[in-house]
Amino acid sequence: MNQVIIIHGMPDKEEYFSDVKPSSSNKHWLPWIQKKLAIKEILSQALEMPHPYNPIYKDHCEVFEQMKISNETILVGHSCGGGFLVRYFSEHPELHSKKIILVAPWIDPEPHELDTGFFDFEIDKNLTNRTELVVFYSTDDDEVCVKSAEIIKENLPNGIYHEFSDKGHFTEGDLGTKEFPELLEEILK
Repeated sequence: MNQVIIIHGMPDKEEYFSDVKPSSSNKHWLPWIQKKLAIKEILSQALEMPHPYNPIYKDHCEVFEQMKISNETILVGHSCGGGFLVRYFSEHPELHSKKIILVAPWIDPEPHELDTGFFDFEIDKNLTNRTELVVFYSTDDDEVCVKSAEIIKENLPNGIYHEFSDKGHFTEGDLGTKEFPELLEEILK
């Protein structure tokens, strides 16, 4: 069965605990993508990761490992969620998926912002031998995200890289909309 699993990024603590802001799995383009996939009868799930403002890798793993990953699974990770997927698949070479799509991936390049060890890993240079990797990044994103995309591209040159210059961090504010048609098109390929 085709399925899409979406992993959100890292909000700041105030945003996470706000009563008026949506949860991390229900903001930006995530609900729009899920609705578009539902219309096409494609099962999708946007995971809500624990304390994402200060992510702990093993806690993310516990949530992620509840999902059944197969050769028909498409994984989408935004920002820190994209970095999580790179680490998880680098550390689990037995896993295969149909496609991994990284949107504005962040792997916390030096000098590190996180002190949780979330990104203490080496990228498996064979990752693209077992799954298709697609990366969306924008040159007007924060420098650490552009650098993260460059590191991923350097280590995984066989991926497909979509470079933009006007999408920022691919958030609703940067896109000016909750819609992300380029991502939908990539998922449906």
